[in-house]
Amino acid sequence: MAKTGVTGIRRIINAFGYTWKGLRAAYKHEAAFRQELFLAVILVPLSFWVGENVVEWILLLGSVGFVLVVEILNSAIEAVVDRTGDEPHKLSGRAKDMGSAAVFLAFMILLITWGLIAWANFI
Repeated sequence: MAKTGVTGIRRIINAFGYTWKGLRAAYKHEAAFRQELFLAVILVPLSFWVGENVVEWILLLGSVGFVLVVEILNSAIEAVVDRTGDEPHKLSGRAKDMGSAAVFLAFMILLITWGLIAWANFI
């Protein structure tokens, strides 16, 4: 987007609008984001049962949020790569594979965080 020169509160309001558009686009066009959002709806309330203190709640909730953030970034990478053309290119494939790997690592962080905290509190 071109720079508009908007500053102050108008810039903040505009930024919120762009954020909302991005979240709506992720929900509308990305099945993986919808699935992870559904998982978040389950895990967020569950975190207050699994965690025993504020630090554990922050870790549990943060790992859920991290997965959603990484999925949105992965989707953005895929959208840009897909916009550039339909023909296969090794750099396009590499970019998509790396985005997918980032989502996988975010999920591993979530699983390890939840697993260790649950283990410590229930075993």
